[in-house]
Amino acid sequence: MAKGFTAPPRAAFAANPDQSRGRLHDEPPSATRTEFQRDRDRVIHSDAFRRLKQKTQVFVAHEGDHYRTRLTHSLEVSQIARTAARVLGLDEDLAEVLALAHDIGHPPFGHAGETALNEVMKQYDGFDHNAQALRVLTKLERKYPKFDGLNLTWETLEGVIKHNGPLVKKDRTIDMLPAAFHDYEALQSLELHTFAGPEAQVAALADDIAYNNHDIQDGLRAGLFEVDDLMDIPLTGNVFREVMLEFPDIERDRLVAEAVRRLIGIWTRDLIQEFQHRAAKAKPQSVEDVRALDHPLAAFSNDIAEKQKPLREFLFQRMYRHHKVNRVMSQARRIVRELFGLFIAESDTLPPPWRQRAQLADKDVMKRARVVCDYIAGMTDTYAIDEHRRLFNLERWV
Repeated sequence: MAKGFTAPPRAAFAANPDQSRGRLHDEPPSATRTEFQRDRDRVIHSDAFRRLKQKTQVFVAHEGDHYRTRLTHSLEVSQIARTAARVLGLDEDLAEVLALAHDIGHPPFGHAGETALNEVMKQYDGFDHNAQALRVLTKLERKYPKFDGLNLTWETLEGVIKHNGPLVKKDRTIDMLPAAFHDYEALQSLELHTFAGPEAQVAALADDIAYNNHDIQDGLRAGLFEVDDLMDIPLTGNVFREVMLEFPDIERDRLVAEAVRRLIGIWTRDLIQEFQHRAAKAKPQSVEDVRALDHPLAAFSNDIAEKQKPLREFLFQRMYRHHKVNRVMSQARRIVRELFGLFIAESDTLPPPWRQRAQLADKDVMKRARVVCDYIAGMTDTYAIDEHRRLFNLERWV
């Protein structure tokens, strides 16, 4: 019998739940879960996480049952992040919660919704999905009697907002960031000038792996391009040819699934090997050493980084800028803009308790705009479409 996988010992620089910096609001420890497992469970049970099931990146949620939503994407990112964390001796639970929470601040309609919200909020401090994630996790989720938000550990909050690197840099001070960051910094410093811990870095690369490969599968399913179109792209072409040579009579759906499975494996192995190479060179002895580095430990090799460039360019041109996608995203932007315009002008049309929050803002238009923004950002694709129909479709009155 073949020998199965044996997990390596915990790395010296892995996050340790027993040494967490704690929560903003002190709570007694759990008798059954580590601090990071507790964070994971709180994210999974949150309203914002459940709403990801009808939020999308490219396709609107009602277009088909098999396209990825933010929820299924987050689950797939979690699987990749957990695999890499396990092999690298990192804290698997922290990698998991960071993968599950990484999209929790996104509005409906993917990048089109974010662009539209940022446009209408331009004079009110703008909209940034990363800042919105911080608001969701620390303010907008209201489940506990003693505090707003989920009261997650310092490590989880840090990892969610810094997964793509330091927010404060030489050319960007904290005053240049959205208000959510400096507002929270006054309560608890998340050390915005440093890199996040290794688990967050791995989760960020797992996100890239997931969307690169799953967009291939969704784009093929939607008929935006064909397998033949992928053959001239070095990485994808080689893998598809390899599968077709091994299985000459394979049906198309199995061909795509097998090729995508192998591509995910290639990217994941590359992430692990490059991480190990960088860790061996930097020799960090603690998670603080990782944060203090001037470069991330998690990265793709130069070879894979170069090979994925033509794939990203292909997906940008053939998928994200496809005229069918552009038409739907144009509708999505109009829905967001028109909903915002109505709610900011007539806050009494907001449903309770959002109307109450807007009324508490009184004449402070900045605060009222943020309430409206929070309401729209929390919508699913289908709810935003239905809300727009309820407020703007006059056919029922004719």
